Amino acid sequence: MLYHPFINFIVEQGVPLQTVTLLLMLPIVVTLVAFFRQVIGIKAFGIYTPSIITFALLAFDPNGVKYGIAIFVAVILVGMLARFVMKKFRLLYLPRLAMTVSIISLAILFILVLGGMYRRTGLASVSIFPLLIMITLAEKFVATQIEKGSKIAFILAVETLVISVAGYFLISWGMLTTLILQYPWIILFTFLINFYLGKWTGLRISEYIRFRKIIRHM
Repeated sequence: MLYHPFINFIVEQGVPLQTVTLLLMLPIVVTLVAFFRQVIGIKAFGIYTPSIITFALLAFDPNGVKYGIAIFVAVILVGMLARFVMKKFRLLYLPRLAMTVSIISLAILFILVLGGMYRRTGLASVSIFPLLIMITLAEKFVATQIEKGSKIAFILAVETLVISVAGYFLISWGMLTTLILQYPWIILFTFLINFYLGKWTGLRISEYIRFRKIIRHM
């Protein structure tokens, strides 16, 4: 495959092509997150969390995104259960968070063992790095639970998953990857898109749905 001379130059300097590709994809992912937030109205856990989870889902390939989603759901459910159990002990934030992360890590280890027992080799052989990314989601989730309640935290977690899955399918699209490697200057358009999103003053799609009865009578 023929790449842009700039990409070839970077690779010749010893930078892995995969690293170059992922770094060029990052502006696209964060722009997607900003679009979901400003235009559609899906908040999620900020911009960093859905972006990093997108790449974690990509790291689960070729095992399949279903394993990444399963780990994500497990982290959220175990995190909710752990907070419910420890709530009555009235522990300080950091020790409680440390215990929650520890419980989640043990739960994930148990899931991996089950995957091996039932010959789900794709699940049992998952790399440690996407798992660590998923587990660190617990800190954001617990902090949101404390500040805004479990219901809001769960909704934000679902929204984060929706954006991350959308980002996964976008950056795993072979045609887009080829286009970026052949014409890396296309990334500059993300700055224009974000500049426009930064000036966005219209209603979000979720607000049109939420206030549809009022809008009809305007």
